[in-house]
Amino acid sequence: MSHEVLDKVMDMADELRAGAEESEKLGRLSDDVAKGLKQSGIIRLLQRKTYDGYEAHPREFAETVMGTAGIYGSAGWIGGIVGVHPWQLAFADPRVQDEVLGGDSDTWQASPYMPGGVATPVEGGYRMTGRWQFSSGTDHCDWIFLGAFTGDADGKPLMPPVGLHVILPRSDYQIVEDSWDVVGLRGTGSKDIIVEDAFIPAHRVMRSGDVIDGTAAKEYGVTETLYKMPWSTMFPLGITSATIGICEGVLAAGIAYQRDRVAATGGAIKDDPYVLHALGEAAAEIDAARQQLLGNVDRIYDLVDAGTEIDFEMRATSRRNQIRAAWRAVRAADEIFDRSGGNALRMDNPLQRFWRDAHAGLHHAIHVTSTTYHAAALASLGVEVPAGPLRVMI
Repeated sequence: MSHEVLDKVMDMADELRAGAEESEKLGRLSDDVAKGLKQSGIIRLLQRKTYDGYEAHPREFAETVMGTAGIYGSAGWIGGIVGVHPWQLAFADPRVQDEVLGGDSDTWQASPYMPGGVATPVEGGYRMTGRWQFSSGTDHCDWIFLGAFTGDADGKPLMPPVGLHVILPRSDYQIVEDSWDVVGLRGTGSKDIIVEDAFIPAHRVMRSGDVIDGTAAKEYGVTETLYKMPWSTMFPLGITSATIGICEGVLAAGIAYQRDRVAATGGAIKDDPYVLHALGEAAAEIDAARQQLLGNVDRIYDLVDAGTEIDFEMRATSRRNQIRAAWRAVRAADEIFDRSGGNALRMDNPLQRFWRDAHAGLHHAIHVTSTTYHAAALASLGVEVPAGPLRVMI
């Protein structure tokens, strides 16, 4: 079924390209592009079959996101980020699963997970206030996952911090218009979110530590391999897949542009051995990034399927490889763009948009190298990685 989804996306490639200009101007996906993505089923790839989802293999999800991003970066980005939320919803409290998807299996959920608010325990749940940035696709979503810290009676975060993922309906938060004016991924509409003293029933709250270490899935008796996958493998997968797919878009647009290009010196680019060498090397690097990411998720899936416990070192290694794949692809995309001349900068040349989008994708927090590389190296040496920044998102 996932291959059918990718086929549907490819069939609407011209519509995605045509809708890119309007989406860039709007600062969000146009209604037509969002409707097309919804009809393709890309957001239901990781969704439970109970709610008309496909329960696709993570590799197939990644391949579909890459293919979409290679057509229009912002559409692929939404496919990757919004598309992963039904995966987490699958091991939330069954009551909230039914609230979100019971009435409409095409209901989209946004995020972000960074703790932008404080949720204070009250009878029956929590009350929460805060502000969050980077809620990709939020204009077309009716529910949202938000990261928060647990608060004390005075509304201050507990120490040491206790993280939460809270799930809210559209009526409980505000989207801040004009909060997404950026150089790349403009069509993602990754706007700010404000919550003011909202009540969140306890069944709509997940402890972030339980989500990340797999306790949440065990608590609700999840048996499918897909939903036993580590959060630190699955959430980054959509983002990095989109980033690599965008770099594949750079490559395709760059080759199409260079095919008949004549340099300022009067020679055809196809006769320039230096440009050809750079193109060949960049193509190999982008393909290597793709294979590294897909091989990475295949390995983790197979281990989970075999009943192997995925420990911190395995999760850190997986994150290290995922991050490296993104950086590898974007640096290769730079080599292509840097050899495409001044006309590559023109706004009517799709090459420049792919290039801008690739760099915007690399700026996501999930692609920060420092702490993850550090943690992966420590773990490989048998050193216990301390709680704190080195364990965040691993």
